[in-house]
Amino acid sequence: MNHEEISRAVEGLSAEQGLEYLLTSADSSRACITCSFQAEDMIVLDLLRKKIPDIPVLFLDTGYHFAGTYEYRDRMAREWSLNLVNVLPKQTVGEQESQFGILNRTNPTECCRLRKVEPLMQSLEPYDVWFTGLRREQSPTRKNLKKAEEHRLPSGKALLKVSPLADWTWADVWGYVGAKQLSYLPLYDQGYLSIGCEPCTAIPDDPKNPRSGRWGGQKLECGIHTFSERRE
Repeated sequence: MNHEEISRAVEGLSAEQGLEYLLTSADSSRACITCSFQAEDMIVLDLLRKKIPDIPVLFLDTGYHFAGTYEYRDRMAREWSLNLVNVLPKQTVGEQESQFGILNRTNPTECCRLRKVEPLMQSLEPYDVWFTGLRREQSPTRKNLKKAEEHRLPSGKALLKVSPLADWTWADVWGYVGAKQLSYLPLYDQGYLSIGCEPCTAIPDDPKNPRSGRWGGQKLECGIHTFSERRE
């Protein structure tokens, strides 16, 4: 079954039903999930690990994350026996800052490119199915998100990008977390709603726009979900 047929079939299914259908219709032997250890990613990972216990969990280790994020990542990797893959940029934080200065202040888009986008492009090459925790409600840039889309990497490689929670609301997310008693990032209890690198993450002034607390309101995306070409 091709990607377009899968995309049409899963759009009206629940997250659990969509995963069941996809795992019987697509080759999941070369699947991965990108995980920032935010609540949505942990829900998708909770669903996936019951079906693919050893699925590679790609974490973009920028070197700029909150200490709490690293602590939570390491704890969950132990508790869930995750196949954690820490994806690293070419340069350490010190090397980059020595060469370019503090890019997250002067040119955050370039910082994201060097520390997130380029490492992710390379890390996705071995895979055919890419799971995410993206939701349409998260941002205006994600309002047309499909549950399954064919994406083409800059190298030309095509893969199926799957976002099982695309139609979930914020209430749905926390309803699942509560019902399943999932552990979650302690930063949420401090008022953070969208959590990335520490220098570029703030508590949003508008709780209805969670990503307004990212990059000082200058942009909504780091680029990891916009670098690939979505095939309509």
